[in-house]
Amino acid sequence: MTFAADVIISGNKIFTGTNDTPVPASIIIKENRIMEVIGKEDFSPFVGAHTKVYHFGDEFIMPGFHDFHIHLLMGGLLNDSVRLHLASSAKDAARMVREYAETKKDDPFVIGCSWEKNQWEEGEPHKSYLDEVIPDRPVLLYQAEFHSAWVNSKALELAGIDRDTPNPPYGEIVKDENGEPTGLLLEHALGLVTKVLPITLEIKEKLLDNFLEEAAKCGVTSVHDLLRIPEMSTEEAELYADYEKSGKLTTRVHFVTPLNGDLEQAKSLSETYKSNMVQFCGFKQFLDGVTTSYTAYLLEPYSNNLSTKGSTVFPEEEIKKWTMEADQAGFRVRFHCIGDGAVQLALDVFEAAQKENGVRDSRHTIEHVEMIHSSDIQRFNELGVIASVQPEHINVTTRDVYEDLIGPERMKNNYLLKTMLDHGTNVVFGTDYPVVKLDPLPGIYRAVTRMDDAGVVWDGKERISLKEALLANTAAPAYGSFREHDLGTIEAGKLADIIVLDRNLFDVPHEDIKEAKVIFTMVDGKVVHEIAEEVAK
Repeated sequence: MTFAADVIISGNKIFTGTNDTPVPASIIIKENRIMEVIGKEDFSPFVGAHTKVYHFGDEFIMPGFHDFHIHLLMGGLLNDSVRLHLASSAKDAARMVREYAETKKDDPFVIGCSWEKNQWEEGEPHKSYLDEVIPDRPVLLYQAEFHSAWVNSKALELAGIDRDTPNPPYGEIVKDENGEPTGLLLEHALGLVTKVLPITLEIKEKLLDNFLEEAAKCGVTSVHDLLRIPEMSTEEAELYADYEKSGKLTTRVHFVTPLNGDLEQAKSLSETYKSNMVQFCGFKQFLDGVTTSYTAYLLEPYSNNLSTKGSTVFPEEEIKKWTMEADQAGFRVRFHCIGDGAVQLALDVFEAAQKENGVRDSRHTIEHVEMIHSSDIQRFNELGVIASVQPEHINVTTRDVYEDLIGPERMKNNYLLKTMLDHGTNVVFGTDYPVVKLDPLPGIYRAVTRMDDAGVVWDGKERISLKEALLANTAAPAYGSFREHDLGTIEAGKLADIIVLDRNLFDVPHEDIKEAKVIFTMVDGKVVHEIAEEVAK
């Protein structure tokens, strides 16, 4: 029995996610679903008067990218910001901020990111550098890993921060020898400023519009929004739902709520947001910070600072209690864990939940997993815990800086990919946008080469295959979303989230992966991005 398709996509190089290499085929689409995947030349019985047929030659057709870890509106806010990764000193960074601010004179605040003092030749982040160039508007500059910020006096004033302001839990307002705030805010102290920035609904809508356009161009058809750092407000969910109702939401959004003991909010969100395009997907919380600020929780002290091994954000008993309750209520929990101590604690907590509540298909998840003790590697598979990893992070901090922090021995269990896959772990990729760009292709390149932009290889034994890297960006996050029956592969019955790249990734040198361009993006059966001259070839 045949029918008239709405859309047919035909090509020589289709990576369905179920085959090892691309194959010639035609994809038959009706409304928002893939009805059939058939031989390349066999589609004519499905062509009706209104069928749109796309003929692709050797361009690369694959399932849409599914980013398992982003901060959506925060990324939109930083899309048009000053990037400071090339700054050579505090003074140089301030100069770059001034030059950027001169192009944005009507903006109520100035925002930037990606500074890294460990790579500066001189200077420390201090409000005085920023006050000198921008005294009249708040300035907020996120550090490269987004767990600290450098602000000016106007931002401190807006947030009501002075010498008498106490540190928030798991945060520090850095002060000088005279007790005056320096303008450096660590961990949860960032929230004192971010929560008072004048971000109106109009600004949020503009940010969301810009994000959706960028996602379509990058071939990102689904995302997991882990919300703003550090306050993790869920208020954006209503905006996403409004966009879906008006037909403007062109990327699927899954979002979380903070794990803090409040189960009622989660129950309400799970009932309210369960549509095809916007879904609530459980809890998220920070177990530790980041290595570069000595806030990642390690099992042993830092190699270059033996006085500390970091700490947990919340007391261990509190983390365990919250997780037990969430697990018992049937919710999934995701923990930010950078250090090997945090990863071990998360695994211990998930194991305790299984013993207390019974084993179920919980798909609890550990985010980042940058360091892991060798004794914990097998536990991911044993406990059914997902490892949510961001391969592009090896290009954020230089290997020399990282090795100085944790030492050569711990570097052997740092950013593991192949080892975890070989032990049966479900490894899922994301970008952590806006820590890095939304484009998944650089992360795929890192995963198959383990090489950063300086040409340094981060343990070549951890390279994985191209197929494994593609599945980690498609089928694996579909599984991580409890949507493997709907998303992640090109098969009959799946939702029609399909993209086309301008080159077959299996036939080009690895270096060319970063240069590939998405020329066609379909979400839910609708074309949301198309480079006409490329598609028409």
